[in-house]
Amino acid sequence: MSVNTSAIEERRLRRRQRRRRFVMWTSIVSIVVLVAALGTIGTLVVSALAATDEPAAEAPPVPEAEAELIAFPADEPAATAGTEPCATVPVLSSFENAGMVEALAAAYNAAPRNVAGSCVTVTTSRDKSGVAASLVAEGFPQLSAEAKPTIWLPDASTWLEVARDQGATALRADGASAGSSRIVLAMPGPLAEAIGWDAEPPTWDEVFAAADDAELWNNLGHPEWGAFKLGKTSPVVATSGEAAMFASFGASAGSVAELTAAQVADPAVVDEVRAHELATSHYMATPEHFLWHARQAEDTGGSSADFLSAVIVDEKSVWDYNRGITSRDGITRVEGEPPQEQLVPIYPADGTFAADNPVMRLTGDWIDPVEAESAADFIRFVRTAEGQAAVRAAGYRDLNGMLDAEVASLANLVEEPATALPLPAADVVTAVHAAFPEVRKRANVLFLMDVSGSMDEKISASETKLSAAKNAIALALDHFTTGDEVGLAGFAQAVDGSLVPGTVAPVGDFGSTRESILGALGGLTSMGDTPLYQAVDQFAAAQAASWSSDRINAIVLLSDGEDDPLNAPTIGAEAMLENLRALHHTTPVLVFTLAYGADADVATLQSISSATGAHYYDATDPRKIEAVLGDLVTSF
Repeated sequence: MSVNTSAIEERRLRRRQRRRRFVMWTSIVSIVVLVAALGTIGTLVVSALAATDEPAAEAPPVPEAEAELIAFPADEPAATAGTEPCATVPVLSSFENAGMVEALAAAYNAAPRNVAGSCVTVTTSRDKSGVAASLVAEGFPQLSAEAKPTIWLPDASTWLEVARDQGATALRADGASAGSSRIVLAMPGPLAEAIGWDAEPPTWDEVFAAADDAELWNNLGHPEWGAFKLGKTSPVVATSGEAAMFASFGASAGSVAELTAAQVADPAVVDEVRAHELATSHYMATPEHFLWHARQAEDTGGSSADFLSAVIVDEKSVWDYNRGITSRDGITRVEGEPPQEQLVPIYPADGTFAADNPVMRLTGDWIDPVEAESAADFIRFVRTAEGQAAVRAAGYRDLNGMLDAEVASLANLVEEPATALPLPAADVVTAVHAAFPEVRKRANVLFLMDVSGSMDEKISASETKLSAAKNAIALALDHFTTGDEVGLAGFAQAVDGSLVPGTVAPVGDFGSTRESILGALGGLTSMGDTPLYQAVDQFAAAQAASWSSDRINAIVLLSDGEDDPLNAPTIGAEAMLENLRALHHTTPVLVFTLAYGADADVATLQSISSATGAHYYDATDPRKIEAVLGDLVTSF
């Protein structure tokens, strides 16, 4: 069954007035391999120590029909390992591709290595793509020389442009892909079948038009699924969010394949993309966040459709979800039974982008010649038969675009999707990133802060939990802009049983309320006991009263303890949660919870966020409050 609503037809007609006729590209290889192998170790030493790093000329895209398959060479480990201490090659990956990078490191470390007489050990770490790009640009100022990466392996080469735009100079020009994963629209099976996209893929234009249609599921005979809920990660943090924005701008401009920086700046295009974003429930930092919530919705007796209708993610995430692997935080993975409602990957008819996983050697005074040579040897291994086998086993396409047969079957992946879209040019990438603050869905958010007596606890010689939290909120406010509605409240219980201080800066347009929020924040002091349930119940109801479908309606709750009012509680935990669930079906307010300090009631805070479809964040180490809160506000 296909969608044929009047709303979609109206949008199509309006777009045709300024759309050039789309000419389908011939299929394009998403990954162009710069070199099949790096050559001898001696050559690697020269490369590592070269004084200049001139960019290699970009090869033109090659139609898939004409591309020759790469014959991956066999790995050539050393006969015996070099002497200790081993040269260490720290590799920084993204959250999305960390599993693949860990598999490559394990396969490399399993064989003896001898580079310039030294054994070699590859280690891995991960961070969000946008955060990692900034760290590369800054030169990793918080890390010791020994801990700084020698290789950066981001999820997609677009992040290289982001890093360069922020001033990065440490990127060599010899990086090439390790493997790829297409960015697809993933839908619970029953929804994909009901809309007909499992049989006839839509264009990206039709995807966004469907998401804009509030009556779509009702018109298709499924009012129980509510509005079309389109999940997107934040484009300033994750590759799938970036790809969603490229597709949105391209569909609005007339061609996803031919998007230009000038079109990104076109006011008419910007207006349409802004309209697309209204269908977004809220933004999340990683695909795992969305899929964890979808699985929670099913596991608590409902359907994944209660949380999402579709989500833009990479193929690897679909494979993980369909085999029962989820992660609340993108780091800790939980293996369970496969979901009853499997995800179906949809490859839009006008093409899909691919996360191309470039392997980039870094330059810097923390990298000695042997470490540089060892890094080059690991990159050589990535392109061997053994390295590419590890890529496929981790759920990715190898450099020939091939998938592991079992992975493809379990994730319902298309082995040869029709159209691969090249990632946009550097000027388009930076233009889309710069445009996101203008087009993103606006927020209606209240910061709700625990100011009970325990917030006076010292966490350093110069800071208490309260002062650190106030500083973190002040920094987090930089994420918001004119058009966002933001407010601040505190909660504790006075001797007479009243909730104090309550609202200290009413929710209002941030363009005019910023200074009053900062002033009220500075004036907060600790007092009394902790009426957690009462505060959540009272302020969630207040936020729901000003609910708007055009905004992300939310509370950011920071608490360091259990519900422990001095007087008799006004509401219990289950009644509070029941009220939150009731709001979720009418005027949903997302309550993002942040456990602050070792005494925070983690279980209750997790249940509050789950009941509202929001996310829980862990700052039980209070020294991490700035980073955690900074991560949280990317949801808006």
